[in-house]
Amino acid sequence: MKEIQDHKQLDFFLQTYQLETIFNEALLPHLSLFRFDQGELICSQGEPSQVLYVLVKGKIKVYTTSEEGKTLIISFKKPIEVIGEIEYFQHIPIIHTVEAVSPVYMVGVPYRMLEKYGSDYPPLLNFLLEVITRKFYVKSNFLNFNMMHPVEVRLASYLLSVSYDDSDSEIPGQLNSFRLIDVANFIGTSYRHLNRIIQKLCTEGLIERSKGFIVIKDKEGLSALANQNIYE
Repeated sequence: MKEIQDHKQLDFFLQTYQLETIFNEALLPHLSLFRFDQGELICSQGEPSQVLYVLVKGKIKVYTTSEEGKTLIISFKKPIEVIGEIEYFQHIPIIHTVEAVSPVYMVGVPYRMLEKYGSDYPPLLNFLLEVITRKFYVKSNFLNFNMMHPVEVRLASYLLSVSYDDSDSEIPGQLNSFRLIDVANFIGTSYRHLNRIIQKLCTEGLIERSKGFIVIKDKEGLSALANQNIYE
């Protein structure tokens, strides 16, 4: 994580997403802009939660880890998205681990400043309410998608979600093969069946296995298979 000491860049993101109307004048001086590199953790499950983050550029992955060490991916997010709002209201540790899928920029504000200057500010509270209710809506759609579509469609959707970010060309169109168990858990299938589907997509020329990675060879074909359904 790196704090970006550039007020013009911070102001650019605030204006782009109209965040200056959400955070009142008392809160604005306490906002900071942070950059996270690809693969860097933004927050970790179980740790104390102290900062509300607003995603303004890049893509993030949200996942949880069981006591046995098994990982389950919850979702992928792109701007504009908020991390830490439930923890703020509930006064609890971080629920899920959040990782940068691409280079990510976040606007952050400490909880103590939110409590001091924003706890009774209607635009901010309405914004956070919209965020929370949207997450419930997306979760419902995700469950329906996993139940109603075959594995190859779910895999195509997953690969497009994790391998590309339309706002950032730095994300390569590939997936580490060592994470296939996580992929199987996420899309709701067995590891063995997932490998069969991967082989099928390789035969069709949509993807290939290369040096420990699943590489997308035909993004348009994969998008057609996913029918524009993306895990976002």
